[in-house]
Amino acid sequence: MKWQLKPTTPEQAGEVLVRYSASAKPMFITGLKKTAPTPKANPKTLELDELYWFVGQKSTKETRENAYIMTMVSRAPRQIVGFDVAFDKSVLRIQRIVDSGPEADFYCTDGYLGYVDVVYPGKHIRNVNNKNDTYTAEGINADLRHYIPILRRRSRCFPRKLETLQAVLELFVQAYNEFGIAKENYRSRLMSDSRELPFSVLDFL
Repeated sequence: MKWQLKPTTPEQAGEVLVRYSASAKPMFITGLKKTAPTPKANPKTLELDELYWFVGQKSTKETRENAYIMTMVSRAPRQIVGFDVAFDKSVLRIQRIVDSGPEADFYCTDGYLGYVDVVYPGKHIRNVNNKNDTYTAEGINADLRHYIPILRRRSRCFPRKLETLQAVLELFVQAYNEFGIAKENYRSRLMSDSRELPFSVLDFL
């Protein structure tokens, strides 16, 4: 049996999610925050990337994705400064993400052709060979799949509506950005790059 999130009205969207954590312990996230993400102003470098998923039905083949999560992230602090959820990953959608986010000196992407026609305030660095310039975005996308059960590759749970996925992302991005700022402040006070922290992103949900 495949589990699906039931359709939600806009008022209910913030109350949907996430029933189980990676350890299968109950974890309930409620209350969609209406405030926009609060990224740090004027980052030097931003990275853009996208990940695929399914809405309405989940195919057994990865090549049959029908929805995309497009993200623009900063390296320091590690934050999601812009994102969109849609059934396509068009140039227009990417342009809107860039235009609505903070300006940066450099914009790093992978080899997806859609990034070529976007107008960037800074220099566009397109890497078609490896992930050396988009390692932060790749890592954050991995975090999205780890912390949000409906995005896990082997999950039996997926949203029936694009609005549900959008609501989930809005809630998580707010918490993730607050976690990124707290992590940077904590390490700067200790003057340490230690990966160990006394808190996690779950503490900000």
